Amino acid sequence: MQKFKCLIIEDEPLAAEVIGEYIQQLPHLELTAMCTNAIDGLQVLKTTAIDILFLDINLPRLSGIDFLRSLVKKPAVIFITAHREYAIEGYELDITDYLLKPVAFSRFLMAVNKITERNQVQHTTELQNLPKDHLFVNVSRKRQKILYNEIVYFESKREYVSIVTQQGSYLTKIQLSELEKQLDKSEFIRIHRSFIVSKRKIKAYNATEVDLSAIQIPIGRNYKAQVLFQLNQS
Repeated sequence: MQKFKCLIIEDEPLAAEVIGEYIQQLPHLELTAMCTNAIDGLQVLKTTAIDILFLDINLPRLSGIDFLRSLVKKPAVIFITAHREYAIEGYELDITDYLLKPVAFSRFLMAVNKITERNQVQHTTELQNLPKDHLFVNVSRKRQKILYNEIVYFESKREYVSIVTQQGSYLTKIQLSELEKQLDKSEFIRIHRSFIVSKRKIKAYNATEVDLSAIQIPIGRNYKAQVLFQLNQS
């Protein structure tokens, strides 16, 4: 489970204690430090990667708002305040939420969930965007894993596509245009209405065909200009 490191900057001991206790009740939160002023809090931020900052607005020497404005790199910030009127100014500083004193646990949890859920969505998106080294296709009632670096070419056969690899071929029911959407355009190139080939497997080419060692595949007339341009850039 991911732990979110928390820093409390609050000069009222009771308010700080309440927030600290709330943090300790949630297994995915970790109380890293508790400071009574912004200057001490700044030192913590300089030495420790903080995920969530619980920040009081009315602090001695430097207010929470001025402190936040001074930060170049900010963690997720939740204001703690006894004054509702600071909420608008806080959102202009891109805070996540603000908690009115006395802080109820349910309201604290709601604010924290905004951060943790947003982080989860971001993490999931990043995982989805990671480059893959394979694809899965339906072959004979099974989901067949095929490594991209083993694929030589794809050939359309009406409502099916034959995926020819260095180890053999696989026939799957899919349109070539749909399969093309899953492919990395830097690795594969469509050269014909019926063919997509691996750029890495091309041994030679001319204006009419590409040579994949064991087979020569024609370049379609409608694809010729784009194919030759891309291959000449390789």
